[in-house]
Amino acid sequence: MARDDDTRNFALRENSGDESSVFSGRTPRQAALKAARRLDPAASEADAETTELRLREKGTKKVHIYEGWAWEETAPDDSPDWMPEEITEANVSKQGIEHLEEL
Repeated sequence: MARDDDTRNFALRENSGDESSVFSGRTPRQAALKAARRLDPAASEADAETTELRLREKGTKKVHIYEGWAWEETAPDDSPDWMPEEITEANVSKQGIEHLEEL
């Protein structure tokens, strides 16, 4: 699958400043949703706990801050055969942008 020119990379930052993973997307929200799907899922959306996700846009000093949560749901009836019965869903809410002094 070829990447589009407008795809951007976002590094997931830990509290210590370490950048453990990189997620790509056209928007910071798209990358945050990908990161949120890796959280431990709850049994339902109502039971899901929020986790702060800090994504630094590669090549910049901007850190996009999101609250993310994940939960498990039953796969839709028209899902392909390879998809498991239980899938992980996620959602995020933007909290703001922070500018780093240095990288």
